Amino acid sequence: MNANLLRLTAILLNDLLAFSGPADAKMGDFFRSHRELGTKDRAFVAETVYGVLRRLRFLTAVTTASDDEQADARKLVLAYLLRIQGKSIRELEPVLNEQQKEWAHAIKAKSTENLSLAVQADVRDWFWNKLLAQYGEEQALTICRSMFDQASLDLRVNTIKASREDVLSRMQAENTVKDNVITATPYSPVGIRMAARLNIGKHILFTEGKIEVQDEGSQLLSYLVAPKRGQMVADFCAGAGGKSLAIGALMKNTGRIYAFDVSEKRLHNLGQRLKRSGLSNLHAQVISSENDPKLKRLNGKFDRVLVDAPCSGLGTLRRNPDLKWRQTEQDVQELNVKQTSILARAAKLTKAGGRLIYATCSLLKDENEAVAEAFLQAHPDFKLVPANEILAQQNIALDTGDYLKLLPHLHGTDGFFAAVFEKTA
Repeated sequence: MNANLLRLTAILLNDLLAFSGPADAKMGDFFRSHRELGTKDRAFVAETVYGVLRRLRFLTAVTTASDDEQADARKLVLAYLLRIQGKSIRELEPVLNEQQKEWAHAIKAKSTENLSLAVQADVRDWFWNKLLAQYGEEQALTICRSMFDQASLDLRVNTIKASREDVLSRMQAENTVKDNVITATPYSPVGIRMAARLNIGKHILFTEGKIEVQDEGSQLLSYLVAPKRGQMVADFCAGAGGKSLAIGALMKNTGRIYAFDVSEKRLHNLGQRLKRSGLSNLHAQVISSENDPKLKRLNGKFDRVLVDAPCSGLGTLRRNPDLKWRQTEQDVQELNVKQTSILARAAKLTKAGGRLIYATCSLLKDENEAVAEAFLQAHPDFKLVPANEILAQQNIALDTGDYLKLLPHLHGTDGFFAAVFEKTA
């Protein structure tokens, strides 16, 4: 560590604190314009700014007179190193100027008694109040604190090209990173988990299409879709197509999968992944919205329709800590309208006896159970199929009840929710 590295870290953090766009995209731009930084320096910058974003309310409390005061990025970096990383002032002194040394002493001495629960949880008040109402104080705090940890790196083995046993043994044999434990995921039959977030993009297993980066929760969603060989499946909000590819592998490259999305760019990324995957049963299609006229001819045609709906993303805070500061209560209300509309349109694509699967990576009842229950009330021709029964049929030992509900501190995944509906007529 040196004074220039601290300065650059504060510059990037200051940009991220504007919350004018996704943190990972801004960080990518920053590193492209600072190619002089080596691997260790980049890791320090990334870990520090993400560390600050995870603990922003607490760190604001130890660097400012009040929670309403705008925190200085340089002070926040110092506070993270001193109060979260546990570094001593003596360790940092050689790289600090006189003003920064004064700040360091003040930060170290600041009392953290009588902090509100929302500050202890490091979330905004509105989000804390919703979690408190849903989970109670103890579990809400545990959930929020589990988001302070960096997520593991989860991989999905593409069973069209490889077996989990072969990939796992190869990766364990190749592993040279200290403390990087590589294991099979506890629930997904095709998942591998590693502690260190390595750059997998250049690994031969990745370039040959034998592995994909995918959170275990997202992998489990494809098992909840439970597609059968030869079926017609729609991935209605496909994005970059991770779940479409997983579903294609489960179908052993038979049947037909339509990957719909409003973003041509995201579907282009799916095209690159599709080439590696060895799948030939997947067809990507750009749509203008959920009400695109070209969808009409497909009404009642699909055995399975997956709606991985646009959502707040508040279950992914281990990976995207900036979301808890960027999202507002009004954003969630606006998303509810979109979620309800997309789900209603997707229902029309489902054939009699077919299934509609609704999923989010949110922790909030507003985006999850409330949407599912409202859908069932508005669509008496659909019934709920218990998620635990579907997973049990596939020998997946995970029982969260009628809905799939995953939480980081319980399952080691992102926060996920899913409901399965069957069309009865």
